[in-house]
Amino acid sequence: MRIGIGLGSNIGDRLQNLKQAVAYICDPAYDSQPLLSSYVYLTQPVDCEVNTTSFYNMVIELECEVSPLDLLSRLMKIESDLGRPAQRERNASRTIDLDILYTGDQLIKTDELTVPHPRLDQRRFVLQPLADIRPSLILPGQNKDIATLLANLDSGEAPLERVSKPLFTDSLSTC
Repeated sequence: MRIGIGLGSNIGDRLQNLKQAVAYICDPAYDSQPLLSSYVYLTQPVDCEVNTTSFYNMVIELECEVSPLDLLSRLMKIESDLGRPAQRERNASRTIDLDILYTGDQLIKTDELTVPHPRLDQRRFVLQPLADIRPSLILPGQNKDIATLLANLDSGEAPLERVSKPLFTDSLSTC
């Protein structure tokens, strides 16, 4: 199953935090195959406390056969390993934030996980990197592709600035 994961960091060495998270996520022990990586973008905080440092954000796609809930558990462990406390205020600054954006064509709504990620279609910091790798993707429950959602976005977010090339080599190929 093709799974999209959004990554963000705004504490410490943000680029290094993203690199470490990608390395953990793509660890062969997790039976995942990295497929695509967006550019890394500098983004302004959205719905965060005043004076929050800007974020680095990106999206990766991987092939993974674990259940979405098992993957969520793994991502939460990676967040913890990289210094994000399990108990925290909503939208607090973080060394790493890992979100499952989509899991193939599945719609999931449980207490633990909602897929596709809620508000994904309202966030430039998710749509822009996702458009780098999957512009023609139509998510379950949507009738417009990612490129169209991005083109029609009225979020008030500042334009994103590229700060790094994609973090692995099969990046920016379209599917």
